[in-house]
Amino acid sequence: MDKMLYVGMNGASQLLQTQMAHTNNLANASTPGFRADFQTTLSEAVQGGGLETRFHARSGGMSVNLESGPIQSTGNALDVAINGEDFFVVGTPEGGEAYSRRGDFRLTPEGLLSNGAGQPVLGNGGPVAIPPHQSLTIGEDGTVSIVPLGSGLETSVTVDRIRLVSLNPDLVEKRPDGLLQHRDGSEAEDSNASRLMSGHLEGANVSGVESMIQLMNVARNYELQVKMMSTAREMADSATRMMRME
Repeated sequence: MDKMLYVGMNGASQLLQTQMAHTNNLANASTPGFRADFQTTLSEAVQGGGLETRFHARSGGMSVNLESGPIQSTGNALDVAINGEDFFVVGTPEGGEAYSRRGDFRLTPEGLLSNGAGQPVLGNGGPVAIPPHQSLTIGEDGTVSIVPLGSGLETSVTVDRIRLVSLNPDLVEKRPDGLLQHRDGSEAEDSNASRLMSGHLEGANVSGVESMIQLMNVARNYELQVKMMSTAREMADSATRMMRME
């Protein structure tokens, strides 16, 4: 019975981690550029005495779905979507860089370009700083241009170029703040393979309906594991009573 109890406990533990991933996905279904998490589970042989056919579930860690989300037109010049597989580069609180598809850009009071989470967007010269201007445009290649205050509309000045990078899918992991990075700490390579779409915004690659269905399936499977543990206890109690009768 102890083996049956262990199998149920092991399965319930893995399902709890899967539930956490689906819950986080559902909570971020409306976050621009969000990349869904999914829990990988591996089958591993049980070591020690017993049948060689015994296997249990082992967590393979949390992985990230890098597929693109839906792109919608917003008409806002500071909303930028990536047409391709590259990522924006943003600054981290530690002073390094991380990667995101979040393109709901805005200007801070200091004139720095940041995304909706307040993370500074990096260009070729570091954080993209925008001087006072009459108008601002972001080109397909990431070039940020402005018409300075007091200048004619025909005067256009290039301020910086938003960096785009290509990530290694085999090394990608998600930070606690939702940004992406390489597991080995290496920096992603700059890329010119994608084009930016100003006035558009990419949504999360999460389906709210699908996430809800997955959560319900996880809940049902969890109940089965708990039922297995309960049955193991009942069988153990029955065996104990029989031994006492003898």
